[in-house]
Amino acid sequence: MGLTFAEKLLALKAGKSKTVPGEIVEVTPDVCMTHDNTAYIAQTFKKIGVEKVRDPSIHVVTLDHCVPAANEKFANNHREARAFAAEQGITLYDIDMGICHQVLPEMGWALPGTLVVGADSHSTTYGAYGAFGTGITRSEAAVIMATGKIWLRVPESMQIYLKGRFQAGVTSKDFMLHLAREIGVDGALYRSIEFCGPVVDEMSLASRVVMPNLAVEIGAKNGYIRADHITDTWLKGRARKDYTKVEPEPDARYTETLTFDVSELPPMVSGPHNVDAAKPAREFAGKKIQQAFLGSCCNNRLEDIAVAAQVLKGKRIHPGVRMICIPASRETLLAALKEGYVQTLIEAGAVFLNPGCGPCMGNHEGVLADGDVCISASNRNFLGRMGNPKAEIYLASPRTVAASAIAGEIVDFRDI
Repeated sequence: MGLTFAEKLLALKAGKSKTVPGEIVEVTPDVCMTHDNTAYIAQTFKKIGVEKVRDPSIHVVTLDHCVPAANEKFANNHREARAFAAEQGITLYDIDMGICHQVLPEMGWALPGTLVVGADSHSTTYGAYGAFGTGITRSEAAVIMATGKIWLRVPESMQIYLKGRFQAGVTSKDFMLHLAREIGVDGALYRSIEFCGPVVDEMSLASRVVMPNLAVEIGAKNGYIRADHITDTWLKGRARKDYTKVEPEPDARYTETLTFDVSELPPMVSGPHNVDAAKPAREFAGKKIQQAFLGSCCNNRLEDIAVAAQVLKGKRIHPGVRMICIPASRETLLAALKEGYVQTLIEAGAVFLNPGCGPCMGNHEGVLADGDVCISASNRNFLGRMGNPKAEIYLASPRTVAASAIAGEIVDFRDI
């Protein structure tokens, strides 16, 4: 019996010929990412009693969750993170760079065949580049700093096979919201999801990223997409080292294989307060909104900004709606400026903010008021997610977000 991607990669990192689901392995990650939480992790590291990080070369710090600092608490936190990184010789990307899950791939850290762990749940995102990406706790990150190692349980694996062809304007975001509705928020609990099929093969890299990013929202340990020529082309000139792709074997055995024909999939929206509360957008039609958000580590890449600009070009955002746009990274922002997308969105009435997580965490920049309804291109709509438990968040694709911003209410973009 052949090995799945997760079984094969974790065996490689553990120095074994094979692993089986449920097995505990000790591995050395290729990359360990921390962000604004680095200050707290550093405190835990020092409590362990070790003075020097075991291997600074595998650690990356990206300040992105509350940038620029909203108050003295965050400012002091950032200062401590910067000081720790400098003291230990760790690579740090400061507040000008963008969201960790975009910056790491851009800077060549997330590569096919690598094990990338991050003290952030959406570290599953790196699976879009053919890596095993997974989130870890703060204490686990501190242990890696001290020992260079971490133990992981080998996950069961499932296949999600996509066939057919998306209707015009329907995207991987719509599919993932549909998948959440179909299997629930724990439908892939501690599983490794392998996304495959002709639909995935034809996706752009930005479209692929959405799938592993949202995999954690249905409970997955990691999400994976086979690296191919699209991946290689994007990584050319970025990769920090040579890489060797790791792929599942043809006779690998999966806990479950689910096949979806996306040909009839409509635009989808997830209502409050869970990702799996998804329905076709038309079933939410008429729901008044006060805010539209194009951002987060899910849907704020150049491709997403281009779609929003296309929808909004020559139009105006509804007078009762605030639209906040936050690019994934400085690189993304510069490209969007060059292409004229930023000007188009601002002329339509949108507010453009610096690269970072912005209102997604609810720390600052776009926190919702009592009773506000926000349609968001983000990945989470939990109660209180954007800073106010008395507000409602609806998740959708960038196209649906932009169309709804024009209408002042949730719409199926095909209807306008």
